[in-house]
Amino acid sequence: MNISVVIPLFNEDESLPELTEWIDRVMWENKFSYELIFIDDGSTDASWLVIEKLKEKFQSVTAVKFRRNYGKSAALNVGFAMAQGDVVITMDADLQDSPDEIPKLYSRIKEEGFDLISGWKQKRHDPLSKTLPTKLFNSATRKMSGINNLHDFNCGLKAYRKEVVKNIEVYGEMHRYIPVIAKWAGFKKIGEQVVQHYPRKYGETKFGMSRFINGFLDLISIFFVGKFSKRPMHFFGTMGAMSFFAGFLITIWLLIQKLMAISSHTAYRDVTDQPLFYLALVAIIVGFQLFLTGFVAEMVSRSSTDRNNYQIEKVI
Repeated sequence: MNISVVIPLFNEDESLPELTEWIDRVMWENKFSYELIFIDDGSTDASWLVIEKLKEKFQSVTAVKFRRNYGKSAALNVGFAMAQGDVVITMDADLQDSPDEIPKLYSRIKEEGFDLISGWKQKRHDPLSKTLPTKLFNSATRKMSGINNLHDFNCGLKAYRKEVVKNIEVYGEMHRYIPVIAKWAGFKKIGEQVVQHYPRKYGETKFGMSRFINGFLDLISIFFVGKFSKRPMHFFGTMGAMSFFAGFLITIWLLIQKLMAISSHTAYRDVTDQPLFYLALVAIIVGFQLFLTGFVAEMVSRSSTDRNNYQIEKVI
């Protein structure tokens, strides 16, 4: 199979028929064998009924329905697990991404050898309240990740080699940083393609202001997990040791000061009467707790956990 198109959706019943016909036309015109995977993320409208009707008309359609809304990352992770195509394309269901971009994305993966091609909506049809924070996040992500050739990490329209989606895990709200996750997994040939961005035709955006707070927290999380998930003791242990020894050295210094004062018969304050002693005590306690946290995290990291376990209601 040439292409798997993975489309996460939430309450997009109006756009699905048009999107499916558009994708099918592009595939037939370019003689691609393909599958179209819809992941219904707990929609409360008629989206699933529409998908069932589309399944009757298009044999390429497969779909999964979650019992409740888990978020885009969960939907993508399940879609990636199902995908069988040599190249996996992801796009949003709201018709703001153009299926006409698929042939070029496919050719760049197959012929130019890229692991991942991320779309860049150079001209966006979104309000300033959405585009400005996005630019700030993209700028911060470029600096922290070292992926300097991407302008839009969160663009829904992306193309992947099959090996990439089978070797990364997307959870929480990490879909914003899939290029970073791919890089940490060893897939470093990441490119960008300018893509057409259309105004929303049906419904309204599903993302509120909370996405920016979540995005910031996930940005911190992705880099911590990427650097220290296999060696948490290196982070917590280092911080704990530094704090512990700083407190220990301060305590020793206070004791030396007292002993020197006694030997020279000069006035001195008891160690426990000095504020610096209590700062040293706090540093020692915090250092011990950080070291213990690192030890526990090391034990947890050695056990296998399944964080991507979702309640699936239907599969067609």
